Amino acid sequence: MTGHDQDDDDNRVPFTAHLEELRSRLITCSIAVVITTCVAYAFKEKLFDILTRPLIKALPPNQGKLIYTSLPEAFFTYLKVALITGLLAASPVIIYQFWMFVAPGLYKKERLFLAPVIFLSFLFFAGGAVFGYYVVLPFGYSFFAGFTSDTIQIMPSMKEYLGLTSKMLLAFGLVFELPIVLTGMAAIGVITADFLKKNRKYAIVLAFIIGAVLTPSPDVVSQVLMAGPLIILYELSIFGAIFFGKKVKDEESLSENNGGDCDKKKDIVQAD
Repeated sequence: MTGHDQDDDDNRVPFTAHLEELRSRLITCSIAVVITTCVAYAFKEKLFDILTRPLIKALPPNQGKLIYTSLPEAFFTYLKVALITGLLAASPVIIYQFWMFVAPGLYKKERLFLAPVIFLSFLFFAGGAVFGYYVVLPFGYSFFAGFTSDTIQIMPSMKEYLGLTSKMLLAFGLVFELPIVLTGMAAIGVITADFLKKNRKYAIVLAFIIGAVLTPSPDVVSQVLMAGPLIILYELSIFGAIFFGKKVKDEESLSENNGGDCDKKKDIVQAD
């Protein structure tokens, strides 16, 4: 064993140390979530009122109320609202702990690449959830509330509303991650900008299909409101693929040129 290999073995951190660090960081994240959840539970009524505004505005004037059909339903609904809010509020701590755990094992270029990816992923997810809350949900709930009449009344329960709304907001947040996913695939060479341009027409059709599936109402306006941002996000993905594709091509051409120069030098040495 050489001295260099021996130094590497001495500097290598044991696996149990990684487990201990992971345990401590998970405990820190759990404590942060518990604290933020407890604080959010103190404002559970206000938070739930904010969450139900798209539905309340869509309901008829005399029916702007939600019900609960079992004794513990209201308690568990408020608890879920507090937990979701707590996770969102504790997300900076969770992201920081994740970063501090993985950053030492990354190269400098990987750290410079991963940091903006994490930030942009959070930003796009929040943008998708906000878009769904302010744009899509009001249209969808207005459509469903339109079936009320003198003999038919809508009586949504707290549990059903929270389940549907949270799933919708989660879906919109994940869909808005499209530029991050496609740009990352382009960065590792799975797809190219030319591939995305060539399949643009299929992406537009797929955007309308996703809009029809994700939107709570089947009307054309809601589907267009969902498909439009997806098409814009797809175009942003093309720009991201172009940017990272150029970097990859430049590195490949540079390596080829360096390889060619080395071959020329070898030929000259052999000729001498």
